[in-house]
Amino acid sequence: GADALARFAAGPRVARVISRGSTRASVALDDGLQVDVRCVAPASFGAALMYLTGSKAHNVALRRLAQERGLKLNEYGLYRGTRRVAGATEAGLYEALGLPWIPPELREDRGELEAAGLPVLVRREDLRGDLHAHTRWSDGADTLEAMAAAAAGYGLRYLAVTDHSPRLAMIQGVDAARLAQQGERIDALNARTGPHGFKLLKGVEVDILPDGSLDLPDDALARLDLVVGAVHTAFDLPRDRQTARLLRAMDHPCFSILAHPRGRLLGSRAAMDFDLRAVLRHAHERRCFVELDAQPQRLDLDDLGCRMAREEGVLVSIASDAHAAAGLEALADGVLQARRGWLEAADVLNTRSLAQLRRLLAPTMSRAAPAASAAGRRVAAGVEPAQPARPRAA
Repeated sequence: GADALARFAAGPRVARVISRGSTRASVALDDGLQVDVRCVAPASFGAALMYLTGSKAHNVALRRLAQERGLKLNEYGLYRGTRRVAGATEAGLYEALGLPWIPPELREDRGELEAAGLPVLVRREDLRGDLHAHTRWSDGADTLEAMAAAAAGYGLRYLAVTDHSPRLAMIQGVDAARLAQQGERIDALNARTGPHGFKLLKGVEVDILPDGSLDLPDDALARLDLVVGAVHTAFDLPRDRQTARLLRAMDHPCFSILAHPRGRLLGSRAAMDFDLRAVLRHAHERRCFVELDAQPQRLDLDDLGCRMAREEGVLVSIASDAHAAAGLEALADGVLQARRGWLEAADVLNTRSLAQLRRLLAPTMSRAAPAASAAGRRVAAGVEPAQPARPRAA
């Protein structure tokens, strides 16, 4: 243990040793991150791993369960009196408490101890495509060809090209004419790969304007495979108007996925205030979907939002929002977030084959627009939108 701790404290990125003893050490890295290490005996490894990596709420619940059974749980093991009955492995510890092994992502004391059955969590290898990515046609760094090659190399079967619509002033977005040109280019690239090869999908990340309308005309959107709608302005609208804005956007005849719904940027911009439950219920009613943006500064939906989407029967698109080929790697972070939200492969839109995906997207691109959307009527008035009756997931 002492040798391991000495090597750890002398690591190349260690800026400062905070403390070091015979069984533990803490250091600050050159980026300010604090890292702690504990050394324990093999018989205690599973208990220490679970206890010291959290979460606190889960550990408190486990300790309470142990006490109810006449046991004591700490970082060294599970004890009956002075005799250790488990602790070498996490699985053995849970088994001794009468529980199945609980995946680390679910250890939050949010029902995982009481659940009759735990979900089989989605894995990175379950993803068959990515439904939000950018190219040089707007603010991306790479070409259509480069993004397609990178996605195929990453094990995906399809990639949606969703460059920005023109409203954002800081970039050159795709207007209706350029979007049509890009679509022709995508069709040509897909023709080269044959019927069973990797495919690019024609999409756009269209701005949802403050009144809930979209930043491109209907005829331009109708030519696409999917439409990803996103808020990039007016994040501070009152809760009722922000909710009505999103409900009206989803009422559009061409609207497939609500991107990064909260609009947050971790560390720099707070999440928008709106009724997420009402939005998810409306998405279910309108047969559209919601996104988990996997970019590390977004991770939006958060874990609680993912679980709410699952409860409401709304499929979640785990999307990279890649602006370069290397950005596709963010999908792995999105999967970790989805796992924290109890999502299984069946809860994720882009675990489907391309044929299955097209069937799910088709209703989002061919709906009749409501003659007078209730959400739309309420935007200008600033009235809290009425919540539709809760649709139950099958």
